[in-house]
Amino acid sequence: MPVQKISVVTVCYNPGAILLEAIKSVQMQDFPNVEHVIIDGGSTDGTVARVAELLRAGDILVSEPDKGIYDAMNKGVTRASGEVIALLNADDRYADPGVLSRIAAEFDATGADAVLGDVSFFRPAAPEVSVRRYNSGAFRPSRVGWGMMPAHPAMVLTREAYAKVGGYRTDYRIAADFEFIVRAFRQHKLRYSYLRDVMVKMQMGGVSTADWEARRTISREMLRACRENGIRTNAAMINSRFLRKALELLRR
Repeated sequence: MPVQKISVVTVCYNPGAILLEAIKSVQMQDFPNVEHVIIDGGSTDGTVARVAELLRAGDILVSEPDKGIYDAMNKGVTRASGEVIALLNADDRYADPGVLSRIAAEFDATGADAVLGDVSFFRPAAPEVSVRRYNSGAFRPSRVGWGMMPAHPAMVLTREAYAKVGGYRTDYRIAADFEFIVRAFRQHKLRYSYLRDVMVKMQMGGVSTADWEARRTISREMLRACRENGIRTNAAMINSRFLRKALELLRR
């Protein structure tokens, strides 16, 4: 059955005005039936009032305390009613109005459980300039032990796939998305299709790339995720991802 409805889940906590760019990019999509589910962690910066002015009929806004970003993602996925579910960060945006239509067409054509795409990174002062492209086409499930994963903001799953894999683990601080990917593509062997397409423009400076301490934490959690899921790896293999990132900067 063709995809009839797409849910986009955005989680936030005191995101400031940049969240409005994410919302606008969702509302500009030319796919006819898009549900935007916004899970706010109880912001105190006026987010709820700003968002309430923009939401369309059928969109969902929940504002309440949560246990962190992955708990909020789980809440959003649970509330989503579309056949496929995308996650869009509060400080990111879709690359163009046709992104969700192309994703739906790929699901329809392939019958995949997941559609993967690329992410383009930009600096806050120059959102129109790409400084790095994350190529999800290099991803293979067999390479997760090398720290390889598709670009999470450009990874879209069916609702049935989320039900099969389960939620994001809230006992991981930064790398629950990686642990989810290990489960999804190694344990549950989700079928995926790759679109060589920039789906999402992502602002640099997120939690997982903020500083060296964050990088050390994510490396430790990625190593833990592999070991807990029976994937053979070591610290050197996991840290090889930094070389790939450096090469992406050269190839942008």
